[in-house]
Amino acid sequence: MNIAVAGVLGQCPCSGGGGSTGRISDFAILALLVLLIGLWRTVKWTRKTWNAQGATTMRKFGMIGSIAVIVVAMGVIVTTQLSVAEDNTETPTASAKSGGIPKLLDLGSKKCIPCKKMAPILVKLTKEYAGRFDVQFIDVWLKENAQAAKTHKIKLIPTQIFFSEKGKELWRHEGFMDEEAILAKWKELGYDFGGAAVAKVERWKPAKAPARNKDSICYMCDRDIDVKTAVVVKTEKGDVKLCSPHCYFIMYSALTADKTGFDKKVSVTDWASKKLTPATSAVYLRGVDAKGRPSVKAFGDKDAALTERQASGGNIMSYDVLKRKELSHHCGFCDRAVYPEDSALVKAGGVYTWGCCAHCALGVAARTGKDIEVRQPDALTGEIIVIKTRNGSIESIKPETTVAWFGMRKKADGKWGSAGCFHQGNFTTIENLKKWLELNPHETGKLITVRQALAAKMKMTPRQMSKACKIGECSPK
Repeated sequence: MNIAVAGVLGQCPCSGGGGSTGRISDFAILALLVLLIGLWRTVKWTRKTWNAQGATTMRKFGMIGSIAVIVVAMGVIVTTQLSVAEDNTETPTASAKSGGIPKLLDLGSKKCIPCKKMAPILVKLTKEYAGRFDVQFIDVWLKENAQAAKTHKIKLIPTQIFFSEKGKELWRHEGFMDEEAILAKWKELGYDFGGAAVAKVERWKPAKAPARNKDSICYMCDRDIDVKTAVVVKTEKGDVKLCSPHCYFIMYSALTADKTGFDKKVSVTDWASKKLTPATSAVYLRGVDAKGRPSVKAFGDKDAALTERQASGGNIMSYDVLKRKELSHHCGFCDRAVYPEDSALVKAGGVYTWGCCAHCALGVAARTGKDIEVRQPDALTGEIIVIKTRNGSIESIKPETTVAWFGMRKKADGKWGSAGCFHQGNFTTIENLKKWLELNPHETGKLITVRQALAAKMKMTPRQMSKACKIGECSPK
């Protein structure tokens, strides 16, 4: 990988050589080469003229002196360069020892992009954890430190190596690594240095006793079903009820079974008469609501749709046209249909996609293997939260006070698991999260950090990701 490509990816290659030979500079090598050539020419000339007719004693002593001067100059250059290298090189042997405490050794460069981003993290760790674990940085792009890169077998920079108090290498990581990830790895290795305490916000029982009939709750989003936009899907196990055509298409996009003829099982509610009509034969009025989201109203006949359009505006379309529009945007992680107005915008390697929820947006990093930038609305206020990842870790979060809500639900086997995409969210402050919980008394789960949310996605296997948010068989709750 060349340096230009490495700069785009934010990760820099390091051959370990750094363009130098051993511990002597390029200038010293050139000077020695010139002196060697001079010495060879001088000796050759001396041999030719030593016994030449007319050679005086003074001339012979001059020849010897010239050779001596060249030899002394060569010795001075070699001695000086080795002395400089000895003074400036951070020896790998010494770097692994830290006076009886563990050591974090970061090998990088002051010029590489991810290394620059790690610099303030290393400074902070050095100050806050002095005496508990040592932090050392070696710039392997400096020629005098080339041996350190070779000794530690560095392939990419930055590389972090964790050493025990006895100097034994415990683990290494290539690429950017944030403070929380470093402290978490130390804890995993058996060294608990603590860290910033995370506020505890959790709810394991609904704040308000459920009073809704299950037939009035949408199968996908758990919201109340408006009788004027209700959708019913017929299955062998009973009717599945949804709050809107949009939730139906989300469900449709998540089905793993053969979808041939599935549309014929679907009925939509006529906006005017409030009676069910086959979805495929209905006409639809698609407009925009006050929040900028598409709004869809179904009608059994076109005349009723035209009347409603005069009152509220919008475009009349067939089922097939509506379907294409509803399935035009998908989550970059779980592949569910989304409205961009409801989603996080995700940039992955220069390509833009969407995240249907706060957690799936981060999951794009795991699915693509690329560094991403997420622009996620606060679930309460809509304020944009910007999250950037680097090599599978959080690089930056703005605002830094952002927290994540992990919506959870108790499963049939008694274990707690994800409550689904509609129950996840990011918030700029803990106060916003608490206000959101007050407005959503049925939500259960706990507060986690954004870093924890990303780490959970990065641990998923390709098989797990392929099954994320999928519906194996449509059946009522």
